[in-house]
Amino acid sequence: MPERAGFGKKLGYRFRDLKWLELALIHKSFGNENRGDIAIDERDNERLEFLGDAVLDLVISEILLSEYRDWSEGELSKMRASLVNERVLASLARDLGLGSLLKLGKGEEQTGGRDKDSILASTLEAVIAAIYMDAGYKAARTWVQASFLSRLRRAPADESYGDFKTRLQEIVQARFKSAPRYELIQTEGPDHDKTFEVRLIVDGKAVASASGKSKKEAEQNAARAALANLIEDSE
Repeated sequence: MPERAGFGKKLGYRFRDLKWLELALIHKSFGNENRGDIAIDERDNERLEFLGDAVLDLVISEILLSEYRDWSEGELSKMRASLVNERVLASLARDLGLGSLLKLGKGEEQTGGRDKDSILASTLEAVIAAIYMDAGYKAARTWVQASFLSRLRRAPADESYGDFKTRLQEIVQARFKSAPRYELIQTEGPDHDKTFEVRLIVDGKAVASASGKSKKEAEQNAARAALANLIEDSE
């Protein structure tokens, strides 16, 4: 059990009912290979991930409103996006050692699933939901605040601060009175290790293309590629 390995102490939270933690650590690849007659809500951590994503967004939004009282909605949105993204969540998951505790299917195990950003980030969201289900919102909020507050307070000085898609959209809307559009060009690779390629359309013209391990990551990369030129043209 994860608790016996000292995980509870490292996490900074001791579960009343370990079933929530155990469920949070079951990746869908494992659930698919061992589904049997197991009910959907007990098969893997995807439902907890869905809840954890919402809980995390709410807690971070609440903390931001309290910490930055003179910031606009746009600035708060950028800050939240810089904190609640796959890279940051995966980094925190690695600090906790979540990868070694995961239950993975054979395919994911063989292709390095324990260190994939997408899997680690999703698992962390599931763990947040597990805390919420085990002890309620207050406990989840306390854990998120303890885990993210130091990152949150140094984020404005971090050069990676901000969300490329949000920043691009602001520039495009100001210049062209329209929103940028992302088109999926193709996907490559097996189901457990896909690569997505997207094209970025601005004012009816293709201005960049990029790839990533998720559509969201590919879109961010395309937005980043387009930003430099658009900013330079606007100066």
